[in-house]
Amino acid sequence: MGTFIVHGGKPLKGEITPQGAKNEALQVICATLLTSEKVTIRNIPDISDVNMLIELISCMGVKVTRESESVTSFEAVDVDLDYLQTSAFRVQSSSLRGSIMIVGPLLARFGKAFIPKPGGDKIGRRRVDTHFTGFQKLGAKFEFDSKDPYFKVEAPSLTGTYMHLDEASVTGTANIIMAAVLAKGRTTIYNAACEPYVQQLCRMLVSMGAKIEGISSNLLYIDGVKDLSGCNHTILPDMIEIGSFIGMAAITESEITIKNTSFENLGIIPDSFRRLGIIIERRGDDIFIPSQKHYEIETFIDGSIMTISDAIWPGLTPDLISVFLVTATQAKGAVLIHQKMFESRLFFVDKLIDMGAQIILCDPHRATVIGQDKMIRLKGTVMSSPDIRAGVALLIAALSADGKSVIHNIEQIDRGYQNIDKRLNALGADITRLP
Repeated sequence: MGTFIVHGGKPLKGEITPQGAKNEALQVICATLLTSEKVTIRNIPDISDVNMLIELISCMGVKVTRESESVTSFEAVDVDLDYLQTSAFRVQSSSLRGSIMIVGPLLARFGKAFIPKPGGDKIGRRRVDTHFTGFQKLGAKFEFDSKDPYFKVEAPSLTGTYMHLDEASVTGTANIIMAAVLAKGRTTIYNAACEPYVQQLCRMLVSMGAKIEGISSNLLYIDGVKDLSGCNHTILPDMIEIGSFIGMAAITESEITIKNTSFENLGIIPDSFRRLGIIIERRGDDIFIPSQKHYEIETFIDGSIMTISDAIWPGLTPDLISVFLVTATQAKGAVLIHQKMFESRLFFVDKLIDMGAQIILCDPHRATVIGQDKMIRLKGTVMSSPDIRAGVALLIAALSADGKSVIHNIEQIDRGYQNIDKRLNALGADITRLP
């Protein structure tokens, strides 16, 4: 396991540019399997989850050309479906949850797909029923053996239909969209996820020749086409990284400018941080966070304690709940953090309590944070990163803490954040990476 040694308590200063969006990258890279023509994708983040997916489809026979550090082209001319039956594929795909999204494109273009039960973060149960129920409604036959957790779908052809998703799953919606764009007739998807990542996927597919109406809403109409062409696509900046930088700036009393944020795609994120009392200035497409000695959590109009909770888009993304929780530990006031979607995502708070934070873990989904207004600062400790988002939250805590912190299992952080130690050290942080 890799390790970060962090000497905290140092205010940061300067400009930082967010990486390309991890969640969008996983979707649009899978979408390259829908055509034999060249697809060029720009602003790809250099992170382990994305690199693992690129390696996976390369092993499937897709020609991958790295044109620059953040630009890659894909040509899925000779896709080897037999590779899906190999032990190597099983190991690769089961270690990456995003691999589930190769199923929709393969089913649409080749009539069959196989995938082992996907891996990813240990943040609680993350079912994939929505994906396969959608494929079945399009006419696919689904097989699953619980003794050998391997999913299989087959369909000589797919036919458009109406479906009301049981949950607004982002990856489920993306997977079903990619299957439906080549189905015969019209597919209507109600209760579709409409995060900017899904909107970007739809726009990319339209540029390839797909016919999709209702983009940015939860009601999509897809008229299937015979085939798709190549395209050029640029990934949005990562909203999760932008939110992480906002929280980091506040808790470390730093003056930071976050460049090129695609502000109109951040949704409720800036206003949610403002509810914690954080000053956020929009300057064109940049965000400026001034150094703040204190920030005070708002209350509701009737004076009751503020609640920060996640929700499907356009609500607050669950991927930032860990950052909000950490940031609140040094605010003035109290807040209830309600993580609705994943039952294990708040279990990292014991590490923050060890650092001196005042947090009551009410149950697997709720934690009450009593902000200490920086009167009692966090102190350095030894900890381990349990998942991507908790990992970066612990890194933020360590940057604000007095003394030295040691964070093990930083491979989890590397899955979602590109060269995070080097980029933060450029702002004045003191982070040492040990192999």
